[in-house]
Amino acid sequence: MKSRMSILVSLVLVLALAVSVIGCAKKEPAAPAAAMLKVGMVTDAGTIDDKSFNQGTWEGVLRAGADLKVDTKYLKPSGTTEADYLKEIGNLYDAGYKFVVTPGFKFETTIFQAQTKYADAGFVLIDGSPHAGDYKNVVGPKTVSIFFTEHEAGFLAGVAASLQMKTGAFGFIGGMEIPPVQKFNWGFQRGVDYANKNLGTKIEIKAENVIYQGSFDNVAAGQQIAASMFDKGVNVIFAAAGGVGVGAINEAKARAAAGKTAWIVGVDVDQYADGVYSGEKSIILTSAMKRIDNAAYDMIKASIDGSFPGGQTLFFDVKNNGVGIPAKNPNLSEDVQAKVSEVFKLMQAGTIVVPADQGAFIK
Repeated sequence: MKSRMSILVSLVLVLALAVSVIGCAKKEPAAPAAAMLKVGMVTDAGTIDDKSFNQGTWEGVLRAGADLKVDTKYLKPSGTTEADYLKEIGNLYDAGYKFVVTPGFKFETTIFQAQTKYADAGFVLIDGSPHAGDYKNVVGPKTVSIFFTEHEAGFLAGVAASLQMKTGAFGFIGGMEIPPVQKFNWGFQRGVDYANKNLGTKIEIKAENVIYQGSFDNVAAGQQIAASMFDKGVNVIFAAAGGVGVGAINEAKARAAAGKTAWIVGVDVDQYADGVYSGEKSIILTSAMKRIDNAAYDMIKASIDGSFPGGQTLFFDVKNNGVGIPAKNPNLSEDVQAKVSEVFKLMQAGTIVVPADQGAFIK
């Protein structure tokens, strides 16, 4: 009887040990993988390939997608009202895109609402600051507002264009008469003035050749305005006007192809490729650049790194290389590029200070 009892106890112990071993052999469930950041962008009135503001922003988002393994998507609203913009932000949010980049001041009141309605989402507002229509800025804890010193970029482009041309008449075509566009204009005029007074150039800008078209998407109007300026003897036009600027570029390309002198100073991004009219020849003399792509990219990277500066307003300027002209451009001589580089360094050092206001300049 004892023998049978011992055998039974032994069997129970063996079974218990087996169960214990099997239990220990089970793998612990793997921790869920971190969800991929999904970044959305809503365009303004222009298209995603506007060769300017929308495109520059989107290129930064796409670069983040490739480098940082981020899921990206953009939506173009059916209209240009606050409700249209908010609708597309909602569509992105519902699809899991809880980090949204918006380019331009038209999103100011929209982001003011969105940052409360979608409190767990991150927002980057470029060239604007959220407010309720009263211009009392409220940058939410998960929102970053970004501005650029357009006047500094315009100044450098004005110096470069003046040095390259030495003499002649310049013009300016703006889109809507809003602060960023105005600052491009005033900075450009200041750059021309600086070159005239300090670098031996003789460039003229007349009030009749400083025009705001009133939109960013009227290509035909841009071409008509540029044609009129060129006909009046203007040989360089700074076009800070989105799609309107594309029209100016088209007009200059047509004239250059016919053997006439017609130059454009591009805006926001390096527009050299957009001005090519024969082989590798381009009518883009230089471009007043805002590193919009870097701004979008840096904010996405900061979100991933855990260093997103929510609640802050950031400024991209010459000191942090947020604005400037292209490092290389076949239409600028080496001497001109070297001189502009010297001016850039003086600006970085604070020796040359470019005011952001109109001052005594046109419009």
